[in-house]
Amino acid sequence: MRAMILAAGRGERMRPLTDTCPKPLLQAGGKPLIVHHIERLAAAGIRDLAINHAHLGEQIESALGDGSAFGVRIRYSPEGEALETGGGIFRALPLLGPEPFLVVNGDIWTDCRIPEVGLAGDDLAHLVLVDNPPHNPEGDFALDDDERVRTQGSPRLTFSGIGIYHPDLFAGCTPGAFPLAPLLRRAMDQGRVGGRHHQGLWFDIGTPERLAELDRLLERR
Repeated sequence: MRAMILAAGRGERMRPLTDTCPKPLLQAGGKPLIVHHIERLAAAGIRDLAINHAHLGEQIESALGDGSAFGVRIRYSPEGEALETGGGIFRALPLLGPEPFLVVNGDIWTDCRIPEVGLAGDDLAHLVLVDNPPHNPEGDFALDDDERVRTQGSPRLTFSGIGIYHPDLFAGCTPGAFPLAPLLRRAMDQGRVGGRHHQGLWFDIGTPERLAELDRLLERR
């Protein structure tokens, strides 16, 4: 089982915090956001990790090393200039192997159980969706009664930033910066994306205020 943590974002809305610290190393509950992910992945038995980085990426490598301190193996995919989600995953494919792999956004926190790495039938992706937060009231995708994710329909939910992908989702892509969403929508139109609705805790750490809210929650816990 392999997983990738996306850690290349600049974190513009988190400035000035991210002027000198990469967003994944910002702390909540006494530890960096990315360490929460690493510990949860290790606890779920996923110990072969890839992490991409761009802005202040050398700090991420210095803080995490080879992962042995956390009981995992970490390999890095440095980007120089951020390649967006799709381009970043595509660049890291040689580190992720030929089987389906898990991807987690580095700037979220959730109590969601780590999904099993596996896809139904000929699916190209499986997405974890959550209730729409105030900053995304219209949601991203629809989840039908058969747990198929669609571009249209209801109820509309928000993509959590947790997904399982088959390398074939990226067939035909070329190196460079490109978003992930168009690839997912194309696979949805083919009926090849499953999903589930996580109704527990989920935070998108997009602003200093949300980071402070998460920190308060974790300190209470």
